[in-house]
Amino acid sequence: MATILLLGSGELGKEFTIAAQRIGQTIIAVDSYKNAPAMQVADAFEVINMLDGDALDVIVEKHKPDYIVPEIEAIRTERFYEYEKQGYTVIPSAKAANYTMNRKAIRDLAAKELGIKTAAYRYATSAESLEKAVSEVGIPCVVKPLMSSSGKGQSTIKSKDDIVKAWQYSQEGSRGDVAEVIVEAFVNFNYEITLLTVTQRNGKTLFCPPIGHRQERGDYMESWQPASMEATHLKIAQEMAEKVTQALTGSGIWGVEFFVADDGVYFSELSPRPHDTGMVTLANTQNFNEFELHLRAVLGLPIPEITQERIGASAVILAPGESKNPTFEGLETVSGASKCDFRLFGKTSSRLHRRMGVVVAYDSIGSSVSEVTKKARKLADSISIKL
Repeated sequence: MATILLLGSGELGKEFTIAAQRIGQTIIAVDSYKNAPAMQVADAFEVINMLDGDALDVIVEKHKPDYIVPEIEAIRTERFYEYEKQGYTVIPSAKAANYTMNRKAIRDLAAKELGIKTAAYRYATSAESLEKAVSEVGIPCVVKPLMSSSGKGQSTIKSKDDIVKAWQYSQEGSRGDVAEVIVEAFVNFNYEITLLTVTQRNGKTLFCPPIGHRQERGDYMESWQPASMEATHLKIAQEMAEKVTQALTGSGIWGVEFFVADDGVYFSELSPRPHDTGMVTLANTQNFNEFELHLRAVLGLPIPEITQERIGASAVILAPGESKNPTFEGLETVSGASKCDFRLFGKTSSRLHRRMGVVVAYDSIGSSVSEVTKKARKLADSISIKL
């Protein structure tokens, strides 16, 4: 059985670890703090600053893993190229990890090298250069740190008065040691989707049914599957996703995000790992959930097809504030409802709007996706977190 070094041990890493444990794999969970969610179910763990390349080298040499699987952005990913030279397998690949951990690299690859349709964009490294970038792309526009996740540091500029505030917020939410931001022209989209895309070592690229989602503060609140979209738009999104994942190389699941507007489909972002909106697949909407798909692709196990088994939705449970010992109330309500389930991530502390769990609801194919989504949201809201 394989030894997998998991770099990042949040809730997505926890579900991946559980999937791996079910088929006898060994997981070494790594994060910057003890008792992170994935560490609670892993075979062993390491606590390091993953932006410290020397510390990363030490644990790779110590565990000699068969696979190195990143789960977060804040990693000294440049070291991955050297690990590949030493014979280690980086998921999906060192190139993919380096490009996608930084919004600048992935956006330039998509727009400039591959000719994929994106929003107009510029970069900025200071409040002054942000002002110049905003003047070039126009107002309104969106500002995002080059390295961040779950919407951290992201804001919308609606007037010139927002520029300094947007810069400050971007620096507070940036991960790693990259101060640069991307400034995107605002796309007047009708809806946005995540297209989970699976690249295989010795098989064709597969696509999950599209996932719709709603965001607040740049973080997803609910997701549902399947998202309703025109067949022509879905085909274009699939072609874009296959093009960019082939360019990045490697095997695994990718969360590819798109905007769908009146004038077509826009590539937005890409993550080379399970996606938070994909937690809807924990409702068994597919023959394999996103974590099982990622694992099989990592191990090189063939995946003949991805089939939709039922409709589903997920809704996040957010903390109302800071606590070092949060507790949950209202679980009986969710447990007593039909066709639903929940996950508590096991985070030992909370802060305002921190994601602490998720409720999933489901129904048979042909049922109302909207109603299932409302049900998931209502049940998630029935769970309260005591600080």
